[in-house]
Amino acid sequence: MENLSHDIIIIGGGGAGLRAAIAAAEQDSTLDIAVVSKVYPMRSHTVSAEGGTGAVMRDYDNFDLHSFDTIKGSDYLADQDVVEYFVKEAPKEVIQMEHWGCPWSRDEDGHLSVRAFGGMSVKRTVYAADKTGFFMLHTLYQNSLKYDNLTFYDEWFATSLIVDGNRTHGITAINIKNGSFGALHSRVVIIATGGAGQVYQFTTNAQIKTGDGMAMALRGGVALKDMEFVQFHPTALPGTGILMTEASRGEGGYLVNKDGERFLKRYLPEKMELGPRDILSRAIMTEFREGRGLEGKYGNYVHLDLRHLGKETIDTKLPFVRELAKEYVGIDPVYEPIPVRPAVHYMMGGVNTDINTQTSLEGLYAVGEVACVSLNGANRLGSNSLSECLVFGAVAGREAAKKAKKLAKPSTEVVAKSVAREEKRVYDGILKNETGNESIADIRNDLRRTMEENVGIFREEKKLKTAADEVKQFRKRWGNVRVEDKNSVFNTNLTAALELDFLIDIANSVVRSALKRTESRGSHYRNDYPKRDDTNFLKHSLVFYEKDKLRVDYLPVTITKWQPAERVY
Repeated sequence: MENLSHDIIIIGGGGAGLRAAIAAAEQDSTLDIAVVSKVYPMRSHTVSAEGGTGAVMRDYDNFDLHSFDTIKGSDYLADQDVVEYFVKEAPKEVIQMEHWGCPWSRDEDGHLSVRAFGGMSVKRTVYAADKTGFFMLHTLYQNSLKYDNLTFYDEWFATSLIVDGNRTHGITAINIKNGSFGALHSRVVIIATGGAGQVYQFTTNAQIKTGDGMAMALRGGVALKDMEFVQFHPTALPGTGILMTEASRGEGGYLVNKDGERFLKRYLPEKMELGPRDILSRAIMTEFREGRGLEGKYGNYVHLDLRHLGKETIDTKLPFVRELAKEYVGIDPVYEPIPVRPAVHYMMGGVNTDINTQTSLEGLYAVGEVACVSLNGANRLGSNSLSECLVFGAVAGREAAKKAKKLAKPSTEVVAKSVAREEKRVYDGILKNETGNESIADIRNDLRRTMEENVGIFREEKKLKTAADEVKQFRKRWGNVRVEDKNSVFNTNLTAALELDFLIDIANSVVRSALKRTESRGSHYRNDYPKRDDTNFLKHSLVFYEKDKLRVDYLPVTITKWQPAERVY
């Protein structure tokens, strides 16, 4: 058993986690800070973000315009005080990244280049070709290495929060490299583990995005907020789910159906390909339903046509799109259109936090996609997520550093009891279970299929109830899982079982919240309740874990100066 002690523990080594680590280290150089990640930081999912980072960087733009675009995009479910803070801080973070060495693309006059993104009124998305997340993550990681008070625990799998009363005392974790189990004591914990796209069958998300931090917070007594809002990105490669970035449309790409028609004129005549993701995804699915999609090995798709942009533009601004299309579908977008269809991309919901990223649990913070600070509401605008990681990562790090100086050291007795209890659950209850006869892969595939078929872009009560019933059965089946690999070193069979455990909780949270919200708003579209209902549902959903069951409650939306209006593009 390993027992290690730090002042601050950050779970997750992606963009949000690293930005928090740097902010905390800069806030107080005497603090002992640890970053715990189940993969090496450079393999975090932030590396997959392609299109850019939203921030007001031009004279023709302003904070109110960025705020309004974000609030309208959210279908008025974003907390407006959060949005206003975010848009003012985002440009500072972009400049900070520039000073740290992030190679932003530039115009000939030296200004940072900006491109159009869906739902934005003006060109506002700063980018580094179409590998923005890759360059940002490298910049953050390289910068983090200069801080002597930062320790990295790479390939450590967090299994639970250590909680006593209303305070966290650290985490329990498995050292994947040797299978040892133990505690990392801390005064403060920041969760930055990313989203949970792997709860669906067809997703742009990496295999590691299994909702770990969300589920751990839920079990620790913290509510999950707005879990019914799951974003589908309109353009992913059929079969693989690999993202064809929104930058493709920002640079002028077209979406066309089997008749070669730019069909979005029927849905978003003013915005066309630059509409918000939820509306574009529904438009594509409607084309499929009405027989205007193309047919392929993996079902229906439409075409993303970049040919008119020309080879020079594609190679300069969209080189990764060309590389991915050639490698994974054998198509060169300079000469042929790319097959695309909607795929699960982002969780608007997550761990409930306030504007300072603090949760209801003393000493626990959450940031990035795992969190719901209420910036994105019912639908996130593309390019706001990377900015969110920077802006609120910095907030989380600073706030955690201040809190760590105030809190006493963790109780060794509480930690010891938690570790013993969790070790028994993981090793005796799961790894050494010899009577189990259920396959991890079978349950996982069935769970994803259920979510895809019943909790997708279009929803209705009958299907949601079907999903709720089936998720209950998956929970029962998981209790009978058999881990075939009994070895201690790099036991990915065991971590897969634990990830599936988390995914089932996330699926349950999404389904329960979706059933309760009898309206259509943003990404949550109910065929049986197609209208937005501000009278009854201009509020955030909160899911609580109580006595092995989920309870749904609500919280008012914060409105400062933009009153809800019809969302028309």
